Amino acid sequence: MSTPTSKASHALKIHSTLGEGPLWDSERNAYWWIDIIEKKLHLFEPASRQNRTWQLDYMPGTVVTRQSGGLVLALENGFAQFDPATEEFSLLADPESDRPENRFNDGKCDPRGRFWAGTMRIENHMEQSTGSLYSLEKNGETVKRLGSNIGVSNGIVWSSDSRFMYFIDSPTRNIFRFDYEPETGKIENRQIIFESPEGLGFPDGMAIDTDDHLWVAFWGGNCVAKIDPSRGMITERVEVPVNAPTACAFGGPKMNELLITTASLGLDQESKNKQPLAGDLFIAEVSATGVIPAQYGG
Repeated sequence: MSTPTSKASHALKIHSTLGEGPLWDSERNAYWWIDIIEKKLHLFEPASRQNRTWQLDYMPGTVVTRQSGGLVLALENGFAQFDPATEEFSLLADPESDRPENRFNDGKCDPRGRFWAGTMRIENHMEQSTGSLYSLEKNGETVKRLGSNIGVSNGIVWSSDSRFMYFIDSPTRNIFRFDYEPETGKIENRQIIFESPEGLGFPDGMAIDTDDHLWVAFWGGNCVAKIDPSRGMITERVEVPVNAPTACAFGGPKMNELLITTASLGLDQESKNKQPLAGDLFIAEVSATGVIPAQYGG
């Protein structure tokens, strides 16, 4: 039986180097997203196809909205709050000030308003695992949840009943499930629920729908795959016409539109000619409803 397959539509020509971290903002009816290497924060409005850009001083790893207003970012040098209106930054915490070889990467907020984000080695991260996973608590403290042997800390989501947390360490090619305790944020009992087969590439960013199915962007796999974590099976694919889809996020009026970020990182001119849309944004309307992202509660 073949896997149902659809194609993503081209949404924005921008040729980002390392597009990542899409996040739906229901108040703005737009997606926040970032270009890590170029140190850019973007706001993309799908209805008008307009994209606004803020140039940052540091590489961002991911972005979340804040209940009290504004944004919080995991930058290369720690967690920081950012007001898009005034463009003012304020560093909140730098748990790896003693690890200049690392930077923050992907992350999201859990159902209780903690901001989780992990670190990775800036260079040689596919060979050397020096990253950790942290949560920025609502009181501003940071807690190390995993570490210090993560290769590339990536997709992270929580089940609708708050029993489980799903997490990706890309070089392992695995998606992990942890038992999750929402009151304390404690995670334990790590299990592999999906192992990427040869030819699918590396699992990168991840979203979750209201049926607790995972939607995972596969770097090197030209697709976003819908995965049933209870069976460890791909049940649907969204094809993307570039080699490196990086992350995805549900959004739109019905929360059934999947914004997909991509990368052009590492492509020589011949490869760019073969993939002229690498680094652009794509959108797919899917037969699933996404979960409205939690906000940082601090």
